[in-house]
Amino acid sequence: MATRTTKTTAKSKPRAPAKSAARPYHHGSLREAMLEAAERILARDGIDGLTLRAAAREAGASHAAPKNHFENVAGLLSELAAVGFRRFERCLTSAAADADTPETRLAAIGRAYVEFAIRFPGLFLLMFRSERLDIDRPNLREAMSAASSVVRVAVGAQPGPHDTLSADGAARLVTAWSLVHGFAMLKIDGRLDPIVASLSGGLDAMALLDVILKSGGGRLMNEPVAKKKTR
Repeated sequence: MATRTTKTTAKSKPRAPAKSAARPYHHGSLREAMLEAAERILARDGIDGLTLRAAAREAGASHAAPKNHFENVAGLLSELAAVGFRRFERCLTSAAADADTPETRLAAIGRAYVEFAIRFPGLFLLMFRSERLDIDRPNLREAMSAASSVVRVAVGAQPGPHDTLSADGAARLVTAWSLVHGFAMLKIDGRLDPIVASLSGGLDAMALLDVILKSGGGRLMNEPVAKKKTR
């Protein structure tokens, strides 16, 4: 007698619930989402590509939403520059903390200054584009002051009574700032490339900077401004 075989059908697996589309930002965090989007646009498209509308689109927000936080594109750029200066301050402070003498501290800050510019070139350039920023915005002014104070302390150029600086202190500050900022700009613009290519021993731009800082750091800290002779 033939045995009847019964055909069993495998039960179909239950379908996983459809995933809801991830929201680009959480409720209440539009400002942070806009700033993150703005930094991505700045790095990708440059400052000319950064508008309120572009940042809103990048963040997945409505075109009108950013105006509640930034008023206009100058407000957005200024708040993004403030983010940059706070990040800049943390980099400089961290570099200074690892040094144990005034000379090595100044050299470490100078190196961190240039490294920041190389790592975040678009943001770095924006931070010093005064004509595109609203310098009177409190967030930006506070962030700029905090970053500047790290360099001021390193070169011994802290303001005295009534926020005045001595000529020696001002000279040390401007000399140190000009050196590292000028080097950073030359590196970003590619103007150092021919010089670096001609260096012996396979040295790179940062090694060249180290030589400059080691040869000039002590003078920046200790040499007073030569006083004019009175007749």
